[in-house]
Amino acid sequence: HVQLVESGGGSVQAGGSLRISCTASGNAVSRYCMGWFRQAPGKERERVADIDVSGGTDYTDSVTGRFTISKDNAENTLYLQMNSLKPEDTAMSYCAAKGAVGNWCLLEYKYWGQGTQVTVS
Repeated sequence: HVQLVESGGGSVQAGGSLRISCTASGNAVSRYCMGWFRQAPGKERERVADIDVSGGTDYTDSVTGRFTISKDNAENTLYLQMNSLKPEDTAMSYCAAKGAVGNWCLLEYKYWGQGTQVTVS
C-alpha cells in the first residue's frame, strides 16, 4: 500500500504558474503508475495527467502544452508543473497511484491523497 500527501496548492492570477507536489510513503513511487486528477464544484473528477513506471506521460487535451507531470524516485515525490494557468483550472487537485506489472499499468487508480486546492483568478 501507499499513502499520498499533496502540497503546494495556492491562489495565482491567470497566466501564472504553480507547482504542486505529492509525497508518497509506505511504498516507492517507482513501483506505481501515478496520476493527477482535479475536481471543481459541480463538475466530475477528471484525469489531468499520468506517468507510468518508465516515465511515459499522458495529458488531457485541455492542459497539453501547459502542464508537465514528473516524478523524483529518490525523493519519492510526484510533481505537476502548471503554467499559463486559466480560471478554468481552478479545482481541488488530487494525486493518485495504481499498481503496475512491468510497464503495464493497472486499469483503476487505487490510492488517493486528500487533495490540494488550486485557485486561478
